[in-house]
Amino acid sequence: MTYEQIVEMVRKVFEFADARNIYEHIAFQVNVEGEGEGIFYFEVADRQCVIEPYDYYDRDGLIRTTGKVLSDICHQKCTLRSCIENGKFRFEGDVRKLELCLGNIKLSYLK
Repeated sequence: MTYEQIVEMVRKVFEFADARNIYEHIAFQVNVEGEGEGIFYFEVADRQCVIEPYDYYDRDGLIRTTGKVLSDICHQKCTLRSCIENGKFRFEGDVRKLELCLGNIKLSYLK
């Protein structure tokens, strides 16, 4: 899977995600390691999720994972929480904002 395919896949899942219960700005940079290596950001602004293929310097956290893990999440083979607990999804930053996302964003998964 290429970097562009990974970003597009994640964008499709988060584009229509339900973030209406998040009333603050949240931004995480995602570093994809290995196949499809690259950087994109995930942002919640105005209660909507945005995925863009750029660095985010004033971020609340940094996520490191692989394209395979992102694909598994997007295809509902695992959850974000289980990936964090298993070390497949490493996070550095504001844990409160990560928990806010985990508990309040409902995704529209790929089939």
